[in-house]
Amino acid sequence: MEVTVKTAQQLRLTAEEFELIKQKLGRTPNFNELCAFSGMWSEHCSYKNSIKWLKTLPREGGRMLVAAGEENAGLMDMGDGYGVVFKIESHNHPSAIEPFQGAATGVGGIHRDIFTMGARPIASLNSLRFGKLQEAKTQHLLGGVVHGIGHYGNCFGVPTVGGEIYFEQCYHTNPLVNAMSVGIVKAGGTVSATAEGTGNPVMFVGSATGKDGIGGASFASADITADSVEELPAVQVGDPFQEKKLLEACLEVIKTGAVVGMQDMGAAGIICSTAEMSAKGGVGMRIDLDKVPTRQPNMKTWELLLSESQERMLMVVEKGKESLVEAIFEKWDLPCSVIGEVTDDKLLRFYMHGELEASIPAYELVLGGGAPQYDRAYETPAYFEKIASFDSSTVPVAKNLKEVASRLVEIPNIASKRWVYVQYDSMVGTANTGTNAPSDATVVLAKPSNKALAVTTDCNSRYVYADPYKGTMIAVAEAARNIVCSGGEPLGVTNCLNFGNPYDPQVYFQFVHAIKGMGEACRRFNTPVTGGNVSFYNQNPDGAVYPTPTIGMVGLLENIDNKMTLNFREEGDHIFLVGRATNDINSSEYLNKIVGVEYSPAPHFDLEEEFALQQTVSSLISKNLISSAHDISEGGLFVTLAESGFTGSLGFEIETDKEIRKDAFLFGEGQSRVVVTVSDANLAGFIESMAGKDFTRLGRVTAGTVKVDGESWGTISEWKDKYDTAIEKLLAGHESEHALSAL
Repeated sequence: MEVTVKTAQQLRLTAEEFELIKQKLGRTPNFNELCAFSGMWSEHCSYKNSIKWLKTLPREGGRMLVAAGEENAGLMDMGDGYGVVFKIESHNHPSAIEPFQGAATGVGGIHRDIFTMGARPIASLNSLRFGKLQEAKTQHLLGGVVHGIGHYGNCFGVPTVGGEIYFEQCYHTNPLVNAMSVGIVKAGGTVSATAEGTGNPVMFVGSATGKDGIGGASFASADITADSVEELPAVQVGDPFQEKKLLEACLEVIKTGAVVGMQDMGAAGIICSTAEMSAKGGVGMRIDLDKVPTRQPNMKTWELLLSESQERMLMVVEKGKESLVEAIFEKWDLPCSVIGEVTDDKLLRFYMHGELEASIPAYELVLGGGAPQYDRAYETPAYFEKIASFDSSTVPVAKNLKEVASRLVEIPNIASKRWVYVQYDSMVGTANTGTNAPSDATVVLAKPSNKALAVTTDCNSRYVYADPYKGTMIAVAEAARNIVCSGGEPLGVTNCLNFGNPYDPQVYFQFVHAIKGMGEACRRFNTPVTGGNVSFYNQNPDGAVYPTPTIGMVGLLENIDNKMTLNFREEGDHIFLVGRATNDINSSEYLNKIVGVEYSPAPHFDLEEEFALQQTVSSLISKNLISSAHDISEGGLFVTLAESGFTGSLGFEIETDKEIRKDAFLFGEGQSRVVVTVSDANLAGFIESMAGKDFTRLGRVTAGTVKVDGESWGTISEWKDKYDTAIEKLLAGHESEHALSAL
């Protein structure tokens, strides 16, 4: 067929990009070659609209063992001869079309990025965003996504240990499904995604190739519309049991020393893995596509190149050791075949039955090579004027604060996510933390070492919408604060950057300033960015979703005994606020959902104040001066106190600060604050340790009653019932008047 600019545009390439391809090849590409460029030059694979700004992030330092972007996932030193491998990625568009398989294959794909490097996954997390919970579409998407995550993780045998879920109208059409995986690898046991050694065989291992997910990378690089389900041939279909076998087979093969390099066949399938491995090694490959195991007969060249069928790897092995590799995969009952060899000409040459179907320089396809890099224009969003005009003094303090609190704990963004997490197996495999008490970050044993990891995903996208720079700094700070409050030392960050259409200057403003804020915060906390994912084109008919730069962070506990939990321990313990309370209700759930204010600034945040707070909390934990620690986030102080009481059915009695408006003190979301409890025995030491620092005595832990300024607010069990059942009541169709009015 004749290839023209119209053909390129149908494949989501621009006319300018088509001309650039012709220049690089010195000729007009054939259809197979154009399909390869379409996949590799998609936003999803090339980062063409983001790489300029991603390069400004701190990408080395700390305990990093490989620079950002060098491998499939980040790798950081844990000490004692072990490393932690971790990464987060999006599967937003597939999940919007087919929520079960979209979410399931997102989980499978991120785990493959971990064990491709030779690490064994030990924990999975996620960050999810949906529309309003009472809407039928949201309930359909939520049910499918949660089922998909639970099904894949439970069957694969890696526990889902943490995450976050938010419900906002802007995610109605385009939900966000971000999946994170964390693994452990022994020093010297890593494998690089690099091809080298002329004549070394290139092997296809794992599930046979089908037509599912063809064009998925370019589909993920376009807005979702009402016709999207017709535009995508088929969302990838995952098989967690097949992936479990692939995991064990790959780790066994790595131990033989036969593997030169290995890469997951994820977005853009075979063309991506062959191009990236070859470009990285400065080599080429000759590939016989007719030798690729297939599930369907007569697959075309472009279909084989772009298929995103799951549970597949591309492996380069030492020549002469093919039979060793084949024997291991035969034992695990998995397809394994030699499909080509490494060449020294830096060309990717694809053959079908001996006929050359495509010939492309590998370097010209990849990020950092020939793929285009754009510098997009940006401008201040128009809605910033509405934010700047907000005046909190015009919001009267509610007369019945107990009633406000009652409505607040039933808001889905705050209420217990029990309905979700009971569908996940959080204990399968190696994730037993040694205690069932909750902590701000999830703490998992890092077997076979004697250390533990604290892991978390965090981002309040309303804060980022209000102020992309400050809001993203808050996301990084909260992740670090959660790890510190759990007894850990923050190590590094992986990010999933979910934004709207980058060709919209106001969306691009959000992206640029989010990156700037992330960079500044990561440098202050010494948490370099190890890698991640950019997901643009997250749009609704009315515009973009909230800018959502999700932060996945990993921290280290040198000893599991250092774990700090958030639950009150003993009746009579003293309750303190560490940090400074502010007269701030900006961007809070209270202001947005209860008062009904859509536009307000981001809450109070100062980076140096936050850093000092975290140093203080870390010191208190190391000195064994506090019994619990729980950071203040959505819902403010009251929700923090209530959550601290739920586990042990212990209540609290507190006095508010008369210098601060009472709704701000109880429900404001000003940052850099942590609630701690202190026993009588540690009280003197705590006060001495806090000399010169901001802290306030709030009150005491009770046997179960809740009192605010001497007024009875019921019992902790009553509050827990509201908190635990709010989402389940909404999903069951029994919305309470309060829950409805709060949404």
